Amino acid sequence: MPDSSRRRFLEISAGLAGRVAASGAVSLPILASISKRALANGWTGWERPTGPGGHPHHCFLRGTRIQIPDGEIPVEDLTIGALVETLSGPLPVKWIGRQRFKKDSPSWHWSVGPIRVARFALSDQYPRRGLYLSPNHSLFIDGFLIPVEWLVNGRSIALAAMDDREVIDYFHIELETHEVIFAEGAPAETLLVTADREDFANFVEYERLYGADERPAMKPFAPILKYKGGRGELERLLRLAVSPVIDIRDPILRARDRIAARAELVVI
Repeated sequence: MPDSSRRRFLEISAGLAGRVAASGAVSLPILASISKRALANGWTGWERPTGPGGHPHHCFLRGTRIQIPDGEIPVEDLTIGALVETLSGPLPVKWIGRQRFKKDSPSWHWSVGPIRVARFALSDQYPRRGLYLSPNHSLFIDGFLIPVEWLVNGRSIALAAMDDREVIDYFHIELETHEVIFAEGAPAETLLVTADREDFANFVEYERLYGADERPAMKPFAPILKYKGGRGELERLLRLAVSPVIDIRDPILRARDRIAARAELVVI
């Protein structure tokens, strides 16, 4: 970015920060936390985040209960061929990817540590219990798929206290197509296959079952919402700044604000 353009961008951003603070449209500590984390990891804007290896997988924390036709089952106990409930009806599990992370510092890397969605944080019906997801895993809300980290409000949806754990296990459920299943009763995405599976600890199992041939990338079940680049971040701030006067919030901000308003009613 040329120096003159950079200066202009910073001037606009500084002005917006003041207007946002004055309007009370968003929690500044939350914005500051997100911005600090983004800058520390070299982001230029809000993209669908990736893990330390550059891969966007992780998913459901060990112990997460998944809806099946006759009840619920911990995700780690699901087997290939078992039926899971989806918005499209019961469908068989094609494969279950596993990822294990070991802590190498006092705190978990932000892209690995799970986010906790408290009981009833999303509605009066779900989640039925605390739901723990990797930050980039999407929930199905208002017809869109939204990565859970963009819904953080610091109360009903917040970083989970996991620094006492030395190991974190995640499980990702792959169906023949990208679908929405129910985790602790909440609608959440299955694995969206767009590239290889080599970041999973058990990817050899998949190749043994199905071969190493590459299939076309899956079509997303619904639009996946994300912010792109510095322009997208600026647009988001603009929407925040003017929303107290004219509601031009995007679907992510609408969902986040609604969930944050519910947070006062949620027993953490």
